[in-house]
Amino acid sequence: MAAATAHTVNLRPDLPVTLTEAGSGRPALVLHGGGGPFTVAGIAERLAETMHAVTPTHPGWNGTARPDWLSGIDDIALAYLGYIEDNDLRDVLVVGSSLGGWIGAEMAASDDAGRISGLILLDAVGVAVDGQPIRDFFALDARGVAEFSFHDADRFYVDPVTLPDEQAARQRANMATMRVVAGEPYMHDPTLLARLRRIEIPVLVIWGDSDRIVTPAYGAAFAAAFGRARLKIVRDAGHLPQIEQPAATLALIDDYVRDSEGRTESSRGSELATN
Repeated sequence: MAAATAHTVNLRPDLPVTLTEAGSGRPALVLHGGGGPFTVAGIAERLAETMHAVTPTHPGWNGTARPDWLSGIDDIALAYLGYIEDNDLRDVLVVGSSLGGWIGAEMAASDDAGRISGLILLDAVGVAVDGQPIRDFFALDARGVAEFSFHDADRFYVDPVTLPDEQAARQRANMATMRVVAGEPYMHDPTLLARLRRIEIPVLVIWGDSDRIVTPAYGAAFAAAFGRARLKIVRDAGHLPQIEQPAATLALIDDYVRDSEGRTESSRGSELATN
């Protein structure tokens, strides 16, 4: 597998986006959450072993530009759909963690051209579920983020005083961007849950059993809203199972990709038999 390369493309004249790419084959779009691209780096690396993994840095994250008109998750989703269409990508697997899962679900719901053939969500936000409110991330201090996000909070807690100034400033800027694109209404689109039923592709929903940002019950409701979704729970993991329990999480992703390849081969065989 070739080393990952990063470059900037203009999705629109005023929308430069940094893409990190690796591997070759079926395209996989890997979408990070509020923590930035490093939170999905392990997923992209695994997919790049057999696929062409593309990880965008969402506009406004990690010091990248965000035009004023890009003020919602739907704007990001439509921009990425435009990228897929402009590059004539087909049979696309979309993988999204947390906020990235919301983007991925919006993309799949708006994919009228049928270019997306698979969707994996990891502890995604984006829908409103009765009785399962999304934890107010903006109200949490660093200790609270660790307590509600991780099964083993002590292992992942980082005292902000110990952060280099540049990293602390980047985190504050990322949070400010997240507040713009997902702060009102907070971390969801009121219409999305009902729109998920129209998505006909197979969906894998992965959830940490200790997630207290969005609970497993929220994840179950999210999965149930799709026409063809499976919910898989990762033990001893919180909001980022790919970081806290990478082996178990990547195994679930591997199984899904393997199954989807089998479905594709079966479909091709059926087409040949009828021609």
